[in-house]
Amino acid sequence: MDDELGRAWREHRRHVLDIGFRMLGNVAEAEDVVQEAFTRLTRADIDQIDDVGGWLVVVVSRLCLDRLRSERRHPTAPDESLGDRAEARAVDPADRVTLDDSVRIALHLVLERLSAAERTVFVLHDVFQYPFDAIADIVGRTPAACRQLASRARRTVRAEGSSSRFVVEPAEQRQVTERFIAACAGGDLDGLLALLDPGVAGEADVGGRVGVRVVTGREPVAAGLLQFFGPKSSTTLLSLPAAGDRACVVALRAGRVVAIATLTVRDGRVAHIDALADPTRLTPLGDALGLSA
Repeated sequence: MDDELGRAWREHRRHVLDIGFRMLGNVAEAEDVVQEAFTRLTRADIDQIDDVGGWLVVVVSRLCLDRLRSERRHPTAPDESLGDRAEARAVDPADRVTLDDSVRIALHLVLERLSAAERTVFVLHDVFQYPFDAIADIVGRTPAACRQLASRARRTVRAEGSSSRFVVEPAEQRQVTERFIAACAGGDLDGLLALLDPGVAGEADVGGRVGVRVVTGREPVAAGLLQFFGPKSSTTLLSLPAAGDRACVVALRAGRVVAIATLTVRDGRVAHIDALADPTRLTPLGDALGLSA
């Protein structure tokens, strides 16, 4: 039993954490939900569960839906919101150029305008590509009703998109991001090399006296990624949507934001990586995610 639970944790935790984060907009809350889901898994007969990953997705989604509904009934006072705390902290204007879009996306300013059911359906279907038949069981609606919820959610997102710059990444871009995260997390050098463009360049701003480090070429970039984001680093990588041909990955370690990497995706490969690892400049993003930088 312990071996099966450990395997479930290794294989599925990051995916359901990603779902929880997209739905709640707060990594700390998503971590709580995922922990509760795995606690419930310890009380279940795991041998009788045909698809443990699917079971966890259902439990995490329902727990998130319950939280969203509770927040609608008991909204947080504006002066106590994460957004106000993040905005209140002094940030250099140059840093805002790098972080503002990611902070806005992390806070899900557009999704907050959706009902709990609309938000759940939109995230599960439009972001994670789950079918309406499966989502219907989670939200307690018919598949047809879920399609209507998704349609209303898309209209809201489109209406608000121009002001908030909220985007849902294209399917190919998300697939590249997922493969990138999986290769880093699994220490899969060959998989990472296949995903990187031969002329890929990586730039990392680590702050302090070191400043910006630049690495070029597929092999050196892959080696650096595995050093900083690989399985021995105890890092959790989550995806953030970004505009255009970019994708964002936030790196978490010991409850802290340690880096955010922006991937430029071209023809299904990562052509350029910009990473920010300066703790001072990461502070606004950490606040927005409900964590500390």
